Amino acid sequence: MESAKVTRGAGGRKGGDRKKSVSKSIKAGLQFPVGRIARFLKKGRYAQRTGSGAPIYLAAVLEYLAAEVLELAGNAARDNKKTRINPRHVQLAVRNDEELGRLLAGVTIASGGVLPNINPVLLPKKTSSSGDASEKATKSPKSPKKAA
Repeated sequence: MESAKVTRGAGGRKGGDRKKSVSKSIKAGLQFPVGRIARFLKKGRYAQRTGSGAPIYLAAVLEYLAAEVLELAGNAARDNKKTRINPRHVQLAVRNDEELGRLLAGVTIASGGVLPNINPVLLPKKTSSSGDASEKATKSPKSPKKAA
């Protein structure tokens, strides 16, 4: 019988290779930091106790929202023939999306500008043909003050 050398694991014991630590974010399959969000939840004193699933769920929600805004802003940048997203593209993305617009209704995005909008009253009247002008003259005026 050969004597097999026993290697022991980490944790202060002798010998053996250390296992690489696996973060909570990797376990959850997320990009956002679950451990950091857990720390902020505890430090913020939002509740006396925090469940183990709360930071995971919150990280997943934040990651989804970030991905949604970035995708729409990327589309807005591509529509404007740009390869880089700037605050204007984020503003256009958020305000053109109904649900994100409601979520961020009271939010001001710095250097975002406003949505292009012209009130229809300010637009010039459409010019019509000469036959329509004679018909309008025979009609009674809309305003009762002008009739008097």
